[in-house]
Amino acid sequence: MNSTWDRMDSFQEAFIKNFILVFLGIAINYVNGTFVAIFFTNQIFYTESRYILYINMVINDMIMLSLTVAIHVATYISPLFKMPVCCVVIIIGSTTHKNTPLNLAGMAIERYIAVCNPLRHAEVCTIRRTYIALAITWGVAAVPALSDLVITLVTQPFSFFSKALLCYSFNVYNTRHHVDSVTPVLVIYLSFVWLTLVYTYFRVLFAAKAASTDPISARRARNTILLHGAQVMLCMLSYIAPWCDMFFLQLFPHHRTKILFATFVISNVLPRLLSPLIYGIRDQKLFKCMKGYYCAAERQ
Repeated sequence: MNSTWDRMDSFQEAFIKNFILVFLGIAINYVNGTFVAIFFTNQIFYTESRYILYINMVINDMIMLSLTVAIHVATYISPLFKMPVCCVVIIIGSTTHKNTPLNLAGMAIERYIAVCNPLRHAEVCTIRRTYIALAITWGVAAVPALSDLVITLVTQPFSFFSKALLCYSFNVYNTRHHVDSVTPVLVIYLSFVWLTLVYTYFRVLFAAKAASTDPISARRARNTILLHGAQVMLCMLSYIAPWCDMFFLQLFPHHRTKILFATFVISNVLPRLLSPLIYGIRDQKLFKCMKGYYCAAERQ
C-alpha cells in the first residue's frame, strides 16, 4: 500500500486521485458483491466445492480492495497512523494478498480431481473438506504477517508501539530478519502456486487424450487452469510494481506522483475486478444467475 506520494500532490490532483480510487473501489465491490449475493441466494452453489472456493476468492478480494482504498484516502486526511492500528492493517492486507494465489491453487486442484478422478470427486471434494482447505489457506496466508508481528514484539521496546508513522510494512517491520525473509517467503508461496498450476494443467492435458475422459470437460478444465495462471500473474503485478516505478521514474522524473498512482491502481486495484469477473462470466451457472439477478433488479 504505497501512500508516500501524497505530500507532493496539489489539492486538485489529490481530489482527482481519491475520486478515481473511491469510484473504482465502489464499482468493483458492487460487481463482486453481486456475485456474493448470487451465491448466498441460490442454494445450488452451496453443494459444489468450486463455487465455495470461488466466492471465498471474491470475498477475499473485496476485503483487500476496501482496505486499500480506505488506507489510501485516510493518508490524505491524516498520513500518520498509530502503530497498533497500522499493525492490524498490515496483517489483514498481507493475509488477503497472499491468500488469493493460494485459493487459485486450490481451485486448480479441485478441477484436476474433477477431470482426472471424476468417480472420486464427490468423495474427495466434500463441502466439509472444502471449508477445512479454506481454513488452512487462510491460516498459511496469515503466518508471515503474524510471525513478523511476534518478532517485532520480541525485538522492539514497548515505546516503539506508541509511535505514529506512515503505514507500510517496511516502516513497521524494519529489522534485519524482516528484510532477509521477505524474498524467500514470496518465492516459497509463488513456487508452490506455480508448481500446482503447471502439474494440474499437464495432468488434465494428458487426461484429455485418454479415451475414458470427456474431452469437453477436460478442455474446459484446462482452460480454467490457464485462467488461474493469468490470475496469478495479475496478483504478481504488485510484486513487480516497485521495479516498474523505478523504470518509469527514470524516464519521466517530473511525473513522479502520477506514475506511482498509475502503477498502484494497475497492480493493486484493477486485478480485484478482472480476476473474479472473468471467472464469473465464463461459468454458465453463475452467468445465468447474474443475468436473472439484474433482470429482477430492473423489474423492481
